[in-house]
Amino acid sequence: MQNQLFQQARNAVNSLMNRANGNFNEQDKQAAQNAIQSAYTNATAEEQQELRNLENQLKQQNELK
Repeated sequence: MQNQLFQQARNAVNSLMNRANGNFNEQDKQAAQNAIQSAYTNATAEEQQELRNLENQLKQQNELK
């Protein structure tokens, strides 16, 4: 059984990263961050590493703005 919260977090970050010119607002970014935090609850060690990578992607995108 796949962790649904993990998948939702991945989808949220990927959706943000795929938007043209990084055109998203703080509310979008916060929603993705919340999804990541929720996913940590039942995440395996591998999923936790992936979630850390997703968080880093969000941070890097924010620094580019």
